[in-house]
Amino acid sequence: MSDDLVFDAHRHLGVLPAHPFYGGPAINADTTARATVDQLLSDLDAEGTERALVLPNYGVPDPDVAFAHNELVLEAAQRDDRVRAGLWVSARPEDRARTAKALALAGETGVRALKLSFLLGGSPTAPECRPLLDEIFAVAERHGLVVHVHTSPGAASDIDQVGNLVDWYADRCAVHLVHFGGGMSGHIKLAGSRFFDWVAAGKRVYTDLSWAIGFAPHWLAREIEHRGIGHDRVLFASDQPWGDFPGEYARMRSAAGDGYFGELVFREAFAALYD
Repeated sequence: MSDDLVFDAHRHLGVLPAHPFYGGPAINADTTARATVDQLLSDLDAEGTERALVLPNYGVPDPDVAFAHNELVLEAAQRDDRVRAGLWVSARPEDRARTAKALALAGETGVRALKLSFLLGGSPTAPECRPLLDEIFAVAERHGLVVHVHTSPGAASDIDQVGNLVDWYADRCAVHLVHFGGGMSGHIKLAGSRFFDWVAAGKRVYTDLSWAIGFAPHWLAREIEHRGIGHDRVLFASDQPWGDFPGEYARMRSAAGDGYFGELVFREAFAALYD
């Protein structure tokens, strides 16, 4: 599908059950979700994806669903060297036992990340979540793993909240901020200053632009060129099945080009972070 082999820093595996979102009928929104490792590998072949960080699919308000997919992504990573696994973890006290089980897999072959999202509850700044956050990042540091964190505007996933994780932990752990803030306000906060302030301060912060509003990839590329930092902190990501591989690829290729920065975005930044 792409003209050259690419590395995808963010996609999901597993199919979600139907759910009545927002008071409507029960639906399956993840229409291109893959239930098996064979289906995932077939997609990688069709796309020309040479490496992929694969994470549990999530989205319905049932943590057991996301945690249950950890074994599937681990199977994928241990079956095919193209795949790196990210394990679902949670900072909610209610998920302590499930998170402990996930963290026990952190040293398994193929595991390169821990996936953290507050869409299913909890908050980066909630006092009751801090002990598990400390534990998650301690395990990441011990095993050399990246903490892969969802961002989206408002509530607990807003960059005003999630940015605290960079401040607190990114001196010793790599933090991958998914979706570059996840919307207009997040893009402006990050590209306007915060992302570059963190890089200049020595924080190990990375990002991808899946879901990004159309102007954001070009603006970020221009700011990187102008400021002279951040070239190696941006990764291509499809976010399949919630993103669209051809669309995400075309948008980032347009912004990054096919020179030095494009090589970093589509291959080298991933290789440095996840290989």
